[in-house]
Amino acid sequence: MSRAQNPYELRVPTLEVRQGKSRRLYMFAIDGKQLSDFTTVSRVKREDGNLDGYQRPEVLAHVRAIRNYIESSNPMIPNAIVVAFDDRVRFEPEDCLPQSSQASRPGCLVIPVEPALPDEDKPGWIVDGQQRCAAVREADVNVFPMCVTAFIAASEGEQRTQFILVNSTKPLPKGLIYELLPSTVGPLPPALVRKRFPSLILERLNFDEDSPFFQLIRTPTAPDGVIKDNSVLRMLENSLSDGCLYYHRDPDTGGGNIEEMIVLLKNYWKAVETVFVDAWGMPPRRSRLMHGVGIVSLGFVMDAITDRYVALNQLPAEEDFIAHLEPLRDLCSWTSGVWKFGLDSTRRWNELQNTTSDIRLLTNYLLAKYQQSVRQSY
Repeated sequence: MSRAQNPYELRVPTLEVRQGKSRRLYMFAIDGKQLSDFTTVSRVKREDGNLDGYQRPEVLAHVRAIRNYIESSNPMIPNAIVVAFDDRVRFEPEDCLPQSSQASRPGCLVIPVEPALPDEDKPGWIVDGQQRCAAVREADVNVFPMCVTAFIAASEGEQRTQFILVNSTKPLPKGLIYELLPSTVGPLPPALVRKRFPSLILERLNFDEDSPFFQLIRTPTAPDGVIKDNSVLRMLENSLSDGCLYYHRDPDTGGGNIEEMIVLLKNYWKAVETVFVDAWGMPPRRSRLMHGVGIVSLGFVMDAITDRYVALNQLPAEEDFIAHLEPLRDLCSWTSGVWKFGLDSTRRWNELQNTTSDIRLLTNYLLAKYQQSVRQSY
């Protein structure tokens, strides 16, 4: 196949495979060095706060090992590359050939190729096989045919869904999966569906400019954040299942009134930032407030404070939360000193860890001190 400089249509002999009621897979072979003419690898990044792409950064050591193997005397890579095409790609069946079965039929996949097109505008996206493609591209060989399994996706959201499903059995970082979930469409395993809504809330908290968490939560696309995404997710999941966010959720869909939830969360955590200003925004090693034990424990305090407003059908304002948190200011040792949990129970400020027992210990302490302050106010 010639590699012209002008736009052209690449016609690849293909087997169309039918799955389910409407799914179509397209299986073909092509020189691996030609894949970059019409496909790209979309690495996860943020553009103006919006998620763009869905691939991991290339693992250089892995790519180098595959390249060395391809340059060996008798290499074989049987696993197919998985490519998601947009609707510019079409399948033309070969009607003159006998249909091999009800599940498949031969034909040609017609792929538009424009050599001058920017990567982000190419019709194909590599969903699985990023390292193999990079290795073939860099290998010192003239040609290296690759097996490809492709599908035509209706949207980038569907591409992301398929990327998660393809990679869910591999050691894909959970943080990457959770960050992709809010922008996926289509069915997912129940465990991931339960994570989708909390992940959407986390995304809003991390990228809304008026959020106290703005770019403070560490995710694959915000690696400079100081709070681990899992800590915030745990706080949100606790509140959604049995806390103040529960009152704003929709049990039938697993979602809820996200705008009310966001307002409540911003009001509370802005109050936390105000009351504990000296401990806010610091790395966890210097502030246990930014540590998992602090975030999760203060999440339970948020639930307790808000519970007082539920009966009145009110949404606490930032000033309300500040008033409730002020009595705790001098009782917390987020960055120095000693936590005094009882007469015979003290812990240095940095000895608290993100464990179930330490979270329970700190939560019980904070809730007890909060309830004591409430009783004293009457």
